Order: sequence, then structure tokens, then C-alpha cells
Amino acid sequence: MDEVAAAVADPVRREILEMLRGSRHTAGAIAARFPISRPAISRHLRVLRNSGLVRDELVGRQRYYALDTAPLRELRTWLAALDEQAAWEHRLDALATEVHRTRRERRATAARPHPGPPPPGAPETSDNEENSA
Repeated sequence: MDEVAAAVADPVRREILEMLRGSRHTAGAIAARFPISRPAISRHLRVLRNSGLVRDELVGRQRYYALDTAPLRELRTWLAALDEQAAWEHRLDALATEVHRTRRERRATAARPHPGPPPPGAPETSDNEENSA
């Protein structure tokens, strides 16, 4: 997985991978798309080949490079696990916020004076009588 991550860390190699996504290309065709030397492209292709992201095939005198996404699966699984953990952390943060809010509301409710039963001997009033006064 480390080789794959290192391979995709470079922007030129990522662009080569994108270029190979739809079809295979020769080293010359790949090099023609970049403002860097052919030996530099050759080194990038070697890194991609060593990581397993690119495979090459010799056809006559031409070497064709094609994308192989199989090595990305392990990296994708690892990234997904990180993302899943972040989702759980977000949910736990939301739960902590809700617990804090509920406790605050309960404290505020407990601090308010509650109308208790009327003292002994006090006249009883109904809601209608209070509203008409």
C-alpha cells in the first residue's frame, strides 16, 4: 500500500494514470503530453510499474502501458475506514452536543419556580376565573 500511495502522491504520475484510464499508450505518446524529459517520464513509469498501477506490454518494438487499478483496492479500503471513523466521530460529537443541550434544559427547568398546590385555606380558582380577571 505504501508504494501505491507514494506513486499517486506525485502530480505527474496522477496525470499519467488519468491518461491511461481509458486506453493504453506508448512511453513516447505519454512523454509528448508533458513538458519534462523522456528519461523523467521513464522514471515515473518505472515507479508506477513497480507499484503495480501500470503494466506494460511489448508489441513489436513498441512498449504499451496500461492502467491496473487492482493495487488501489487496499488503499481505497484503508481510506474508507478512515472516512468511516470520521463519520462516527461526527455522530459522537452530535450526541455529546445533544446530551449537553438536554442537561442545560433540565437545569433551566429545575431552576424555575413551579406553581405548587395552593396553601391551605386559599380560595381555589379555575382557569376561567383567572382569565376573566
